[in-house]
Amino acid sequence: MTIGLDTPAPRWFRRRRPRVTDEEAVLRALCHDLGTPLASLQALLGHLDVDREDADALAGLALEQADSLVSMLRTAVATGGALPSGGWPRPLVDVVRASLQASGLPAAQVRLAVAPAAGDVRVGDARVQRILTNLLENAHRHGAGRPVTLAVGARPRWARLVVTQAGVPDRVVAHLQAAEPPADLTGLGLWSVQRQARELGGQVACHRDDAGLSVVVDLPDR
Repeated sequence: MTIGLDTPAPRWFRRRRPRVTDEEAVLRALCHDLGTPLASLQALLGHLDVDREDADALAGLALEQADSLVSMLRTAVATGGALPSGGWPRPLVDVVRASLQASGLPAAQVRLAVAPAAGDVRVGDARVQRILTNLLENAHRHGAGRPVTLAVGARPRWARLVVTQAGVPDRVVAHLQAAEPPADLTGLGLWSVQRQARELGGQVACHRDDAGLSVVVDLPDR
Protein backbone atom coordinates (compact mmCIF):
# COMPACT_ATOMS: atom_id res chain seq x y z
CA MET A 1 0.00 0.00 0.00
CA THR A 2 1.31 3.45 -0.93
CA ILE A 3 0.69 6.27 1.53
CA GLY A 4 0.92 9.80 0.12
CA LEU A 5 1.40 12.98 2.10
CA ASP A 6 -2.33 13.70 1.98
CA THR A 7 -3.42 10.16 2.81
CA PRO A 8 -4.71 9.68 6.38
CA ALA A 9 -2.57 7.28 8.36
CA PRO A 10 -4.08 3.84 8.93
CA ARG A 11 -5.82 3.38 12.25
CA TRP A 12 -3.17 0.91 13.42
CA PHE A 13 -0.46 3.48 12.66
CA ARG A 14 -1.95 6.32 14.71
CA ARG A 15 -0.48 6.82 18.13
CA ARG A 16 -2.76 7.10 21.11
CA ARG A 17 -2.69 10.58 22.55
CA PRO A 18 -0.96 10.51 25.97
CA ARG A 19 -3.07 11.39 29.00
CA VAL A 20 -2.54 14.92 30.28
CA THR A 21 -1.87 15.06 34.01
CA ASP A 22 -3.53 17.72 36.13
CA GLU A 23 -0.12 19.38 36.64
CA GLU A 24 0.38 19.64 32.87
CA ALA A 25 -3.19 20.87 32.45
CA VAL A 26 -2.55 23.59 35.04
CA LEU A 27 0.59 24.76 33.26
CA ARG A 28 -1.02 24.81 29.80
CA ALA A 29 -4.16 26.55 30.99
CA LEU A 30 -2.24 29.05 33.08
CA CYS A 31 0.04 30.02 30.19
CA HIS A 32 -3.03 30.45 27.98
CA ASP A 33 -5.21 32.37 30.42
CA LEU A 34 -2.53 34.69 31.76
CA GLY A 35 -2.20 36.35 28.35
CA THR A 36 -5.41 38.41 28.44
CA PRO A 37 -5.13 39.91 31.95
CA LEU A 38 -1.41 40.58 31.52
CA ALA A 39 -1.98 42.40 28.23
CA SER A 40 -4.85 44.39 29.76
CA LEU A 41 -2.80 45.25 32.83
CA GLN A 42 0.12 46.39 30.70
CA ALA A 43 -2.11 48.63 28.59
CA LEU A 44 -3.92 50.10 31.60
CA LEU A 45 -0.74 50.87 33.51
CA GLY A 46 0.70 52.52 30.41
CA HIS A 47 -2.02 55.20 30.65
CA LEU A 48 -1.68 55.94 34.35
CA ASP A 49 1.33 58.23 33.94
CA VAL A 50 -0.81 60.63 31.92
CA ASP A 51 -2.92 63.33 33.55
CA ARG A 52 -6.38 62.23 32.57
CA GLU A 53 -9.85 62.51 34.05
CA ASP A 54 -10.47 58.77 34.06
CA ALA A 55 -7.24 57.87 35.90
CA ASP A 56 -9.16 56.54 38.90
CA ALA A 57 -11.27 54.29 36.68
CA LEU A 58 -8.16 52.99 34.93
CA ALA A 59 -6.51 52.27 38.26
CA GLY A 60 -9.60 50.32 39.31
CA LEU A 61 -9.51 48.25 36.14
CA ALA A 62 -5.81 47.57 36.63
CA LEU A 63 -6.50 46.40 40.18
CA GLU A 64 -9.21 44.03 38.94
CA GLN A 65 -6.80 42.49 36.44
CA ALA A 66 -4.13 42.12 39.14
CA ASP A 67 -6.66 40.42 41.45
CA SER A 68 -7.55 38.04 38.63
CA LEU A 69 -3.89 37.12 38.15
CA VAL A 70 -3.40 36.50 41.86
CA SER A 71 -6.49 34.29 41.96
CA MET A 72 -5.34 32.22 38.98
CA LEU A 73 -1.94 31.74 40.57
CA ARG A 74 -3.56 30.57 43.81
CA THR A 75 -5.53 28.01 41.81
CA ALA A 76 -2.39 26.86 39.99
CA VAL A 77 -0.41 26.52 43.22
CA ALA A 78 -3.12 24.55 45.00
CA THR A 79 -3.84 22.32 42.01
CA GLY A 80 -0.31 21.76 40.78
CA GLY A 81 1.12 20.76 44.12
CA ALA A 82 3.47 23.72 44.74
CA LEU A 83 3.18 23.36 48.51
CA PRO A 84 6.01 22.79 50.98
CA SER A 85 6.80 19.07 51.16
CA GLY A 86 8.24 19.08 54.66
CA GLY A 87 6.55 19.13 58.04
CA TRP A 88 4.10 16.26 57.50
CA PRO A 89 2.16 14.87 59.26
CA ARG A 90 0.60 18.09 60.56
CA PRO A 91 -2.27 18.91 62.90
CA LEU A 92 -5.50 19.31 60.99
CA VAL A 93 -6.14 22.68 62.63
CA ASP A 94 -2.82 23.96 61.19
CA VAL A 95 -3.84 22.76 57.74
CA VAL A 96 -7.16 24.61 58.09
CA ARG A 97 -5.40 27.79 59.17
CA ALA A 98 -2.92 27.66 56.28
CA SER A 99 -5.68 26.94 53.75
CA LEU A 100 -7.77 29.89 54.91
CA GLN A 101 -4.78 32.19 54.60
CA ALA A 102 -3.84 30.91 51.14
CA SER A 103 -7.40 31.23 49.81
CA GLY A 104 -7.56 35.01 50.28
CA LEU A 105 -10.92 34.83 52.03
CA PRO A 106 -11.37 37.75 54.47
CA ALA A 107 -11.69 36.55 58.06
CA ALA A 108 -14.98 38.40 58.46
CA GLN A 109 -16.48 36.34 55.61
CA VAL A 110 -15.73 32.95 57.19
CA ARG A 111 -17.49 31.14 60.01
CA LEU A 112 -15.20 28.38 61.30
CA ALA A 113 -16.54 25.50 63.41
CA VAL A 114 -14.03 22.92 64.67
CA ALA A 115 -15.39 19.89 66.52
CA PRO A 116 -13.55 19.02 69.77
CA ALA A 117 -12.50 15.64 68.36
CA ALA A 118 -10.78 17.31 65.39
CA GLY A 119 -8.26 19.12 67.58
CA ASP A 120 -6.04 16.04 67.97
CA VAL A 121 -6.27 14.80 64.37
CA ARG A 122 -3.06 14.79 62.34
CA VAL A 123 -2.94 14.44 58.55
CA GLY A 124 0.02 13.05 56.70
CA ASP A 125 -0.28 14.38 53.15
CA ALA A 126 -0.04 17.84 51.57
CA ARG A 127 -2.97 17.02 49.29
CA VAL A 128 -5.34 17.60 52.20
CA GLN A 129 -4.28 21.24 52.24
CA ARG A 130 -4.56 21.47 48.46
CA ILE A 131 -8.13 20.14 48.60
CA LEU A 132 -9.26 22.62 51.23
CA THR A 133 -7.41 25.55 49.64
CA ASN A 134 -9.11 24.87 46.31
CA LEU A 135 -12.58 24.79 47.84
CA LEU A 136 -12.02 28.01 49.80
CA GLU A 137 -10.35 29.74 46.86
CA ASN A 138 -13.34 28.91 44.66
CA ALA A 139 -15.71 30.31 47.31
CA HIS A 140 -13.61 33.47 47.45
CA ARG A 141 -13.23 33.92 43.71
CA HIS A 142 -16.81 33.19 42.68
CA GLY A 143 -18.85 33.73 45.85
CA ALA A 144 -19.43 37.49 45.38
CA GLY A 145 -18.58 38.09 49.03
CA ARG A 146 -21.22 35.71 50.39
CA PRO A 147 -20.44 34.18 53.81
CA VAL A 148 -18.66 30.83 53.94
CA THR A 149 -19.02 28.23 56.68
CA LEU A 150 -16.16 25.78 57.20
CA ALA A 151 -16.95 22.88 59.53
CA VAL A 152 -14.11 20.57 60.59
CA GLY A 153 -14.99 17.24 62.17
CA ALA A 154 -13.43 13.87 62.90
CA ARG A 155 -14.24 10.26 63.72
CA PRO A 156 -11.86 7.34 64.27
CA ARG A 157 -9.30 7.31 61.43
CA TRP A 158 -11.26 9.88 59.40
CA ALA A 159 -11.43 13.65 59.03
CA ARG A 160 -14.36 15.60 57.57
CA LEU A 161 -14.23 19.03 55.93
CA VAL A 162 -17.50 20.76 55.00
CA VAL A 163 -17.53 24.03 53.04
CA THR A 164 -20.97 25.68 52.77
CA GLN A 165 -21.97 28.79 50.83
CA ALA A 166 -25.26 30.12 49.49
CA GLY A 167 -25.84 30.94 45.85
CA VAL A 168 -23.41 28.35 44.44
CA PRO A 169 -24.36 27.35 40.87
CA ASP A 170 -24.88 23.76 39.71
CA ARG A 171 -21.74 23.90 37.55
CA VAL A 172 -19.66 23.66 40.73
CA VAL A 173 -21.15 20.23 41.39
CA ALA A 174 -20.48 19.26 37.77
CA HIS A 175 -16.80 20.22 38.10
CA LEU A 176 -16.52 18.23 41.33
CA GLN A 177 -17.95 15.15 39.62
CA ALA A 178 -16.21 15.42 36.23
CA ALA A 179 -14.28 12.34 35.12
CA GLU A 180 -11.71 14.27 33.06
CA PRO A 181 -9.89 17.57 33.70
CA PRO A 182 -11.26 20.63 31.88
CA ALA A 183 -9.49 21.96 28.83
CA ASP A 184 -8.74 25.27 30.55
CA LEU A 185 -8.58 26.66 34.09
CA THR A 186 -12.37 26.78 34.39
CA GLY A 187 -13.22 24.29 37.11
CA LEU A 188 -9.73 22.78 37.23
CA GLY A 189 -9.28 23.37 40.95
CA LEU A 190 -12.64 21.77 41.73
CA TRP A 191 -11.91 18.80 39.48
CA SER A 192 -8.61 18.27 41.30
CA VAL A 193 -10.47 18.21 44.64
CA GLN A 194 -12.29 14.98 43.84
CA ARG A 195 -9.23 13.50 42.10
CA GLN A 196 -6.93 14.10 45.05
CA ALA A 197 -9.58 12.93 47.52
CA ARG A 198 -9.85 9.61 45.67
CA GLU A 199 -6.06 9.27 45.60
CA LEU A 200 -6.06 9.60 49.39
CA GLY A 201 -8.78 6.98 49.77
CA GLY A 202 -11.49 9.53 50.53
CA GLN A 203 -14.59 10.85 48.82
CA VAL A 204 -16.42 14.08 47.97
CA ALA A 205 -20.19 14.59 48.20
CA CYS A 206 -22.46 17.60 47.66
CA HIS A 207 -25.87 18.45 49.05
CA ARG A 208 -28.13 21.49 49.17
CA ASP A 209 -30.29 22.81 51.99
CA ASP A 210 -31.51 26.17 53.24
CA ALA A 211 -27.92 27.23 54.00
CA GLY A 212 -26.78 26.69 50.41
CA LEU A 213 -24.47 24.14 48.79
CA SER A 214 -22.31 22.05 51.12
CA VAL A 215 -19.25 20.25 49.77
CA VAL A 216 -18.40 17.38 52.13
CA VAL A 217 -14.91 15.87 51.95
CA ASP A 218 -14.17 12.72 53.97
CA LEU A 219 -10.49 11.79 54.18
CA PRO A 220 -8.39 9.28 56.09
CA ASP A 221 -6.48 11.08 58.83
CA ARG A 222 -3.22 9.45 57.73
